[in-house]
Amino acid sequence: MSDPLPLVETRLREALGRPDARAAVTFLGTGRIEVLRFLADEAGTGGARPDGRTLRYATLGMSAEPMADPTQPIADPVRGPRAELLLSVRARRRPDGSPAVDTDKLLRPLAVLAAAPQVEGVVMAPGASLELGEPLWPGAPFQSVLVGQPGGLVEDLPLPEPMDPVRFLPLLPMRPNEAAWKRVHGAAALEERWLRHGVDLRDPLRGPVPLGD
Repeated sequence: MSDPLPLVETRLREALGRPDARAAVTFLGTGRIEVLRFLADEAGTGGARPDGRTLRYATLGMSAEPMADPTQPIADPVRGPRAELLLSVRARRRPDGSPAVDTDKLLRPLAVLAAAPQVEGVVMAPGASLELGEPLWPGAPFQSVLVGQPGGLVEDLPLPEPMDPVRFLPLLPMRPNEAAWKRVHGAAALEERWLRHGVDLRDPLRGPVPLGD
């Protein structure tokens, strides 16, 4: 199999429903990266309510090639980890019904992250921090994300041997103080604090988790 992307999109549709929007970005030296948007309500995928929806963004294109270890002199064109990225954001509206944040502007930052393995030789894995150098969307309090554990939202996609399966990696937005704390204490410690304090990681307007207790 030379192109796993049709299977990847099928897996995304099976898990998240039909995308309601998609955009494509092409970077010099890389293939086409698409970002698909799915709507979900609190009960699951599809049939979203305007007042209680979650927007799920998924990349499509990152898994076309395996991520190569930058320390290896020659990259294997077939073997190696493959992944796509997922990011979930709760829709927030003002009293007049207009969107409180323009999360659709995160399409390009997501595509930039998805292109990083080919552009920068990065191998993304759970527990890693990814720095954007700019807000995820205009006015966002997040400029970095934590790579979470795969399998919770979209199951791994097996590919024919000898190719590795495609993993769907959730991205968890971090505020600057959280990113700095994670660099010292590690990803597991930060995730434990989020869980202990009941932080809604999908809330685009959330405050920082307490780090001093």
